[in-house]
Amino acid sequence: MKQRVLFIVAIFIAWLPVFMIQKPLFMAYHHQLASSCLLADYLQVILHGLKLDCTISGYLTAIPLLLTLGSIWLPGIWLRKLLSGYFFIMAILIAAIFSIDVALYGFWGFRLDATVLFYLQSPKDAMASVPVGLFILQFIFFLVYTYIIYWFFRKCILAWTPETMVRKRITGTVIFLLMGGILFIPIRGGVTTSTANVGMVYFSRNQFLNHSAINPCFSLLASLSKQQDFATQFDFFPEDRRAELMKSLYPSQGVVQTSDSTCTEKTKLLTTNRPNILIILMESFSANVVGAVGGEKDVTTNIDRLSKEGILFTNMYANSFRTDRGIVSVLNGYLAQPTTSIMKYPAKSQTLPSIAKSLNKENYTADMLYGGDINFTNMQSYFFSSGYNKITADRDFPLSSRLSKWGTNDDITFSWLYDNIKGRDTEKPWLTTFLTLSSHEPFEVPFHHLDHPYLNSVAFTDSCLGSFIDKMKQLPAWKNTLVVLVADHGFRYPEDLKDFEPRRFHIPMLWLGGAIKEPMVIDKYANQTDFAATLLSQLDLPHEEFTFSKDLFNPDYPAYAFYTFTNGFGFIDNTGYSVYDNESNKALMESSADSNSETRLNKGKALLQTLYDDLGSR
Repeated sequence: MKQRVLFIVAIFIAWLPVFMIQKPLFMAYHHQLASSCLLADYLQVILHGLKLDCTISGYLTAIPLLLTLGSIWLPGIWLRKLLSGYFFIMAILIAAIFSIDVALYGFWGFRLDATVLFYLQSPKDAMASVPVGLFILQFIFFLVYTYIIYWFFRKCILAWTPETMVRKRITGTVIFLLMGGILFIPIRGGVTTSTANVGMVYFSRNQFLNHSAINPCFSLLASLSKQQDFATQFDFFPEDRRAELMKSLYPSQGVVQTSDSTCTEKTKLLTTNRPNILIILMESFSANVVGAVGGEKDVTTNIDRLSKEGILFTNMYANSFRTDRGIVSVLNGYLAQPTTSIMKYPAKSQTLPSIAKSLNKENYTADMLYGGDINFTNMQSYFFSSGYNKITADRDFPLSSRLSKWGTNDDITFSWLYDNIKGRDTEKPWLTTFLTLSSHEPFEVPFHHLDHPYLNSVAFTDSCLGSFIDKMKQLPAWKNTLVVLVADHGFRYPEDLKDFEPRRFHIPMLWLGGAIKEPMVIDKYANQTDFAATLLSQLDLPHEEFTFSKDLFNPDYPAYAFYTFTNGFGFIDNTGYSVYDNESNKALMESSADSNSETRLNKGKALLQTLYDDLGSR
């Protein structure tokens, strides 16, 4: 029995060098991109890539484990023969995936995914664009790599195939079932809230190093599990009709030219074009609990107090109901999808424009703070791809500080943020994004002022925020700092709210800081996505590439809000609101059933169709 257990452990470990060697080979193949890499970079790539290597090793060990379990009851030489065939087939697949991946990366700029299947539908055309020399080189490499993998397992693993009898078969079976449970841990990617994803191996602002750490087998499998033809979804209108509807939703982009200097002066919100920028994404902060925008009184007393000092947006709406989609809406100005999340597709999310990328061009430094698991829903790869050069997460705080299910509570992260800002260089402008987490279910916070757990958690974060802002005001950096408070999404409070109705998506947004010119209240209907264009416009920076983001202070700004829920959307403007379910193809809620209702629904459909066309093309 002991021999069988050690045999399975040996198989799992034996797969690791097969994948580890791929990292330096990949970097050597693309030596132009790796020309500035040091030995430490190679080691970092191998070390961080080990996470996904373990996941694939777990998958590849599952079948040998089942076969060895069978050998407890049916001993004989059949196990060696079956495993020999299995290792040969796996060697072919692994070598083929890596050989194709290493060649295509130079053309695609991302690791192998399901995109390759589209080309296999027309192999003649695909092969026509492949140089003969490259094809021969990769084919030879494939044969050599296949042989090395199979030889390695035949010589080093199959020689130890257990063939002896097991006396205690029931005990042995139980042990192997327990081993299967243990094997599930590397397959899942660990025991934290996040499951295995490509972003787990990202560690650098250098995208080539991040890409080098990815296991191509995992990249392909993950992509296949999510593959959808987005561009064919939600084809509500012919192209000309869709384009016509979109013209009314997105006016011409760019800096507004006007001869009315008075108007221009009124819409200038900041005292400087290059402030430090702190974006605080407040977890699950619904407008329904923020008194300053018409919600519950005496819950967010600090935000209510501070709202009189800054620029308050009273009709801001979240674009989605999930954090991963809300983050992209705010930081990339990209509409949330009702059936998927672009953050889960690194090859697509890395093509998005972002506030951080725009500010990097202006000599800003960009960093991210989150007290939770940064690998959750590919957040780590997303932030690095979006232009952030440093990420601080739960792993950077001591275990004693990670007191909630999700990680480090907001009192600790706000305190860390203050100390960090206090010690910064005041000469170079910076962008910091901070995602809070204490107001996330199950609402476990070291604060007991309100009976309702959600309200209590919001009040806790509000108290941390108030203390942080009051201390920030004492720093020299405050004079040149813009602080933006905006929720990542709302929450179903009060409990009688439906998950799809507009009040569920109403959120607060407040601009604060010494860089604010004067307090004001903005009542226009707006989306989270509009933040990017509005901010960049205030900084006199271009924002044309943010195609789904509108400058709120553009005289041609069309005032409306659009949000998505599970396979549905809502559209709100000055005529009312309409909520549409794509499953039943009918309206779920409407403020009025008249001609305005049809117009609102058509605009919402045009937005959704355009979004998925764009998503499919990335």
